[in-house]
Amino acid sequence: MKKRNLWICTAILAGQGLTAQDFQQDTLQLTQLNEVVVSDSRFALKRENSGKTVIKISAEELERNQGRTVAELINTKSGIEITGSRGRDGSVFGVFARGGRGRQALVIIDGVRVSDPSSFSQEYDLRLLSTANIESIEIIKGAASTLYGTNAATAVINITTKKGVERPISGSFRSSIGTNQTADDTNGNLGSITNGASVSGQLKKFSYGVDFSNRYSSGLSAAVTPENEEDNTSHFATNVKLGYEFSESFALSVYGNQTKFTTDFDADRMEAPNSSRVEQERVGLASVINYGSGSIHVNSAYSTYDSFNVSTFGESTSEADNWVLDAYNKYVIDEKWHTILGVNYIKDKAVFSSEADFSILDPYANVVYVSDFGFNLNTGARLNTHSEYGNHFVYNINPSYAFQTQNGYVKLLGSYATSYITPNLIQLFGDFGANPDLEPEENRTLEGGVEYFVNYKLRLSTLYFNRNEKNTIGFDQNFTSINVADEIDASGVEVELSWHPSNLFSLDANYTFTERTGDAAIRIPKHKINLAAGYQICATTNLSFTYAYTGERFDTDFSTFSNVSLEAFSLVGLYVEHQLIPERLKVFLNGSNLLNEDFVEVIGFTTRGRNISAGFHLNL
Repeated sequence: MKKRNLWICTAILAGQGLTAQDFQQDTLQLTQLNEVVVSDSRFALKRENSGKTVIKISAEELERNQGRTVAELINTKSGIEITGSRGRDGSVFGVFARGGRGRQALVIIDGVRVSDPSSFSQEYDLRLLSTANIESIEIIKGAASTLYGTNAATAVINITTKKGVERPISGSFRSSIGTNQTADDTNGNLGSITNGASVSGQLKKFSYGVDFSNRYSSGLSAAVTPENEEDNTSHFATNVKLGYEFSESFALSVYGNQTKFTTDFDADRMEAPNSSRVEQERVGLASVINYGSGSIHVNSAYSTYDSFNVSTFGESTSEADNWVLDAYNKYVIDEKWHTILGVNYIKDKAVFSSEADFSILDPYANVVYVSDFGFNLNTGARLNTHSEYGNHFVYNINPSYAFQTQNGYVKLLGSYATSYITPNLIQLFGDFGANPDLEPEENRTLEGGVEYFVNYKLRLSTLYFNRNEKNTIGFDQNFTSINVADEIDASGVEVELSWHPSNLFSLDANYTFTERTGDAAIRIPKHKINLAAGYQICATTNLSFTYAYTGERFDTDFSTFSNVSLEAFSLVGLYVEHQLIPERLKVFLNGSNLLNEDFVEVIGFTTRGRNISAGFHLNL
């Protein structure tokens, strides 16, 4: 920092004095003590009344991580491994939560599940998301099919997009540029560019928001080859959201989204002129009717997915669409009983050599009891009704007890829950190896843990999980999809620490141990550590230091068709942010893999070395 800037920071701190510092601490304390979580119950409950250790990525954390993708951010949380998030932009090979596979993690955007019916895993492509439009992310781990249905077996990633500000018009603009290089080729090329712009506001009862973002990267080859030819990636997204509050008891909003994602890719260990283009369009509606102690919610969305791929095997296209309707009634009895009664409808359709579809109709109920003596209970059930395989029943029971202390609480929690994963359209009706007699995959998760909370300064939690998979869908010797008889077990421990001793310093860390038996546990590290330390240098400048350790894990070497153990690696990062104009203009500098670690994430594919990016965020 220049000497002049240091004196400016000192003067600002001296001018504000202890009164401003006390005000900031009081505000932080109030916010933390009243922090609410929503995803595990759909009610805004204080964290101490929740039977889960819900992870929340706030708007403030998103702001402190400009230049990072959604996959990179989620990958820093306990119990989750997103393979490919450290490689070339455009390379995401799967979301592995608690030793599970991608199809066992569900993504929800503004209350509606999203997934591509034409994809083999049916998981949502995180590459389609942009942080510029996201207000917050909540992650609940474990079986959650009671509230969220199919695929909610290991994690639910609940994303809330930004809402319009409360003045007639406001604008926000952000941009960054950075290097994009490997550990071996530190050429300093500026191959990574992101931009975003949004306009939003509120005119009496009418609110609106429009935003656009794009991301472009070049300079890296997808595969590790002698030629190392560039494989480029581009991402464009446009969002529109309109809302109207007809009365104090009735509000309605409609929204639309279009995303185009294009990436080049290579064959295993060799250059190839392959490319993939995915276009997603989504329109939706959300409404709420409030009455007395209850409210009726209706969330609905229609999405289309068009993909075009060129590979060494030729050209291929896929078309798919799905419609989701989730309607439920929330009612609170005596401020203690929080009840939900709802029905969820899904219609998935895809075009292979012929058109295929299925539908799901699920009634469900959930009850949360919050006592005045520390005991809490979250329990519910769901009847899955599928047009192909019939019915399947899932349930959960999640008790917790919070012992009040002088400055916080100690919470004991446990849960037992079941979940399911519906066979996708390719497995049921695809052109190769389809089997219309498939049954849903079944998951059972047992959890137990403790959370220690002290005022706004400290939160420490430790949780043990044990998960069992049955009816896993695999292949027989003829590559026909079947329900495999063998069971898979995954167990582990998650430790999370959040320490904020003052408004100037914060420390967040987590450790995950995962053990998976029944198969080779491909790309699932047994040990994983994440650490982020933040320091407010002065009123206008802050920095954060990050450290990430990924332990040994197995990957398949397709040149020998054998499983190979990959070495552990550590990554160090540093982020610096400075407000040029408070509340208006900030600039940032972000450094990733500062020690230029050379590591393998997926055999045969490129990973990023030391890279630096810089940018700004302007609010008008």
